[in-house]
Parts: sequence; structure tokens; C-alpha cells
Amino acid sequence: NAGTEADVYISIYGEKGDTGSKQLFRSQKPKKFLKGQTDIFHVEAVHLGHLYKIVIGHNGLGSGDGWYLDKVVIKDPITDLDYTFLCHRWLDHGQDDGNIARELTVTDASTFPGRQELELKREETWAAEKWKFQKGNTLQFYNRLSRGFICLSPDSRVDALGDKKNKYGKIFFMWMYA
Repeated sequence: NAGTEADVYISIYGEKGDTGSKQLFRSQKPKKFLKGQTDIFHVEAVHLGHLYKIVIGHNGLGSGDGWYLDKVVIKDPITDLDYTFLCHRWLDHGQDDGNIARELTVTDASTFPGRQELELKREETWAAEKWKFQKGNTLQFYNRLSRGFICLSPDSRVDALGDKKNKYGKIFFMWMYA
């Protein structure tokens, strides 16, 4: 349920102006905005120079209007440059922060290629894994180099032997490489 049937709009901003709001309605795919799918659209506009941001969103209409947007890549046919705008968020009244439009700034690949994408992936990973670190959970780490365990108990004790079974029940393993 990460795709949308709503009408999607984009505004592209560059150093020489913007496109205004344009509906993305002719994809090269038979059905657009499906989960896991990459859609390609042609947007006609005057040359905007170097791009710096976009605003993308949908009208919130139709069944299954919520949409998870990974990223937008704009290819400038005049300069042959690609501009990447990372999102990695929901555009959905019922998910995330409830917004159905996002303002995205261009990823500056010249500073460190993929830095923003790596940071977003780190945040996604933490969001998925933070439950392990909630109060009351016991963690057990395995070090492949020493072939030993370290157990972190809810009462803040650290056990270098890290018994595989203890009074706290479940133990979550996290693999560490030294």
C-alpha cells in the first residue's frame, strides 16, 4: 500500500524561475505510482538553470491515496545533468506527519556522494531497530573475533560471558564485527 491512485503534482524550482504546478499524468508505465515502481514523466518547461528544489504532492483523492516516495531524479536534457531529490517519506494524511506534499532540496553530490541518502537510510534503520533498546529488554552482542558474548541487562549490568539463557527471557542478538 505504498503506491497511490491520487493525482500527483510537481513544481520544479531553478535559478531562473519555476515551472508552476504540473500534474504528472503520462507515465511510460501502464499504471503509474505503484509500490516499488519507477515512473518516468516528461515535463515541458523553459530552461530553469541549475535546479535547487521541488515541491511534490498529491490531491488526496481516490482509494489508497497515501504514497511513500523514495526519491525524484530530474534529468536536464540541455545540460545532461541529473538532479536528485531524496524524500524517503510518506505523503499521506494517515502516515508520518500527515502531509501530502513535500518540499525537497537537491542532493549535493559534489560534497559527498550519497551522504543524504546514507543519513536517511540510517534514520530508517534506527526507526526499525530502536524497539530492541526499550526499557526491560536484554541485549546480547556476539563478537566474531573473540567468539564471546556481552550481555547488557535491563538493570544496567554488563556480563562479559553473556549467558544464552537468563531470567529475562528473550535475548536479541546483534552481530558485531571487530
